[in-house]
Amino acid sequence: MLSIMNKHVAVMGAAGHTGSFVVAELRRRGVTPISCGRATDLARALRDADAVINCAGPFAATAGPVIECAISAGIPYLDVTAEIEVVTDTFARYAQADIPIVPAAAFYGGLGDLLATAAMNDWSAADHLTIAYALSSWRPTPGTRATGKVSAQRRNGRRVLYAGRRLQFRPGAAPRTEWTFPAPVGTQPVIGEFTMADSATIPTHLDTPEIATYMSANAVDDLTAADPAGPAAVDERGRSAQTFLVEVRARSGGTERRAVASGQDIYAVTAPLVVEAAMRVLGGAGGAAGVASLGARFDAKDFLGSLSPEHLTLG
Repeated sequence: MLSIMNKHVAVMGAAGHTGSFVVAELRRRGVTPISCGRATDLARALRDADAVINCAGPFAATAGPVIECAISAGIPYLDVTAEIEVVTDTFARYAQADIPIVPAAAFYGGLGDLLATAAMNDWSAADHLTIAYALSSWRPTPGTRATGKVSAQRRNGRRVLYAGRRLQFRPGAAPRTEWTFPAPVGTQPVIGEFTMADSATIPTHLDTPEIATYMSANAVDDLTAADPAGPAAVDERGRSAQTFLVEVRARSGGTERRAVASGQDIYAVTAPLVVEAAMRVLGGAGGAAGVASLGARFDAKDFLGSLSPEHLTLG
């Protein structure tokens, strides 16, 4: 890998909650961040950048313009979107781009993609994938609330799920059931068909006809609650007390494989995910032109291992 010393990475939305974690992680890694607000002249800001990380949602409004500026500047583009429609649009519109583009390099999208890739390992296909999220709580940021509203409007209030090898939309309330997570979480009430961005990234490089998704019911209730309070920092790194566990199960025939990751604060863990990706691309690994997810660009087990145990506990 090439040296990444003296690199400069532009961060769109640097002043936001997730953006501030990304800026701090870049500095910790010895990279100079270039803070870009929404009103900044992007072409000028990217002129001296080696890559750009977009943390400014709703991404339905920002992803396209920032990608176009990155293409003009000839630098890699990464984002942390959880907006499924934005991910699918990015793959469709920029497949032939002459720069590396990495959408959803975040907790939602990137982590599940990496875990699914690691779980499947040498399998060329799986009959079924399940992704189950357990969050101790979810106090969404204003950005999360805003992007959620945009996605709901684009879907006309319908739910989205991946079945029959494609994303489908369904009306009505999502099903409620239970899921038994690994210890110490155990059996929890969950919301089924709670589809996140990994159901858009995974099918671009892994062969499976179905992806079932579950989210702990308490987290969904928090997400839809009227309380506008966002995450509250409890440690010196600015992380909230929220904990998470993500379990991916891959099934082929009568065999099942599993990958698990747990940690603290879904917003904070997004920073090492996207920054590690940026560092690898800038260092010469996984930097092929066009659009590709974390699991497609990098060795999933090696990537996850590089974040453990400081940011993730793997099981």
